[in-house]
Amino acid sequence: MIAPICPENIKEHGLPTETIINMYQKWGNGGFGLLITGNIAVDPLHPEAPGNIVVSRENDSPKLRALLKRYASACKSDGTLAIAQFTHGGRQTPACVNPNPKSASDIQLEANTRGFTFGKPTPYTLAELKTEVIDRFALAAEVCREAGFDGCEIHAAHGFLLAQFLSPSTNKRTDQYGGSAENRVRMVLDTIDEIRHRIPVSTGFLVGVKFNSVEFQDGGLETEDAKKMCQLIENRGDVDFVEMSGDPAVFKETKMFVTGGFRTAKWMTKVIEEGHCDAVGLGRPIAAEPDLPKKILFGGVLGSADTKIDQNEFPMTSLAAQTQMYGAGKRPFSECQNICDDVVDLTTKEEADKFLGAAKNFFAELMTGKLDDRKFVYP
Repeated sequence: MIAPICPENIKEHGLPTETIINMYQKWGNGGFGLLITGNIAVDPLHPEAPGNIVVSRENDSPKLRALLKRYASACKSDGTLAIAQFTHGGRQTPACVNPNPKSASDIQLEANTRGFTFGKPTPYTLAELKTEVIDRFALAAEVCREAGFDGCEIHAAHGFLLAQFLSPSTNKRTDQYGGSAENRVRMVLDTIDEIRHRIPVSTGFLVGVKFNSVEFQDGGLETEDAKKMCQLIENRGDVDFVEMSGDPAVFKETKMFVTGGFRTAKWMTKVIEEGHCDAVGLGRPIAAEPDLPKKILFGGVLGSADTKIDQNEFPMTSLAAQTQMYGAGKRPFSECQNICDDVVDLTTKEEADKFLGAAKNFFAELMTGKLDDRKFVYP
């Protein structure tokens, strides 16, 4: 499923693959109103993980643009809107990709995540913030718009670079990008400014932002600061939606999406009817069932499949979802009798136990460093 990793030939680096295109074609026929892609890195030296699609000045080419057109078409194959999600890893770039990352400040991420370790970052200079961050997001937006995407989402959550600017635990700057909540959100606002300078609202191209509503760590982003930042986003008038990963904030005009934890049609409907948000986002449930929205809307299904994997075990459920997505990408939609063909069914104890055994071996081997940490391997 991963995009090619080709440091020796940057033009071949980070290209969408047939597996990725096939996978999004399944979702594109699954009954979604809007599809937001996975992480698309705007800097080949700062992906979220090895294997991310990359859209950058370094790997821009006719081949990349042709594949992005196919990617967008796959997402939109049954009328779904396609949104490209742009990410910069910052200090959260795996050391196997870049042992000397850049960030808001020099605060190193000490955690070992999925077997990855992370280098000590160097703070971006003011000049670099324009050329190496803001301009990169804007170029990616231009390229993806030309490829047929209907909009973009700036990923400012989950600890990535823009989230590193938002959080006082990772932003120790003393210039205009550090200190107050207004200063810490400035990098996001300046990035939106540049995108809208190049792609005005009048074009119809959508621009959204993904935020955490709170960070569950000492010294992290707190709810009041998050609300203040969201208000500054809404006051602009040129941001179409905000996706919250966590508790929702209150918006008057900007559309609010909430992602995380939704499994039943009852609760999806309830949060919208009660005005908590305008739409709900689904992640892991649609790895198991790429057509879950269509089943709910037209098939009388009341919720997602009852997987036998403990939903509180995030590493396992994440790997399970990746494995299921890999299966979904094996063949084009046109070659499948059923949209869920090739997707491992974890609703039976027998299949779940088989997966868990393979997954535990995978994680054990990953932690020993025996696996090539530049690649993802599935059970």
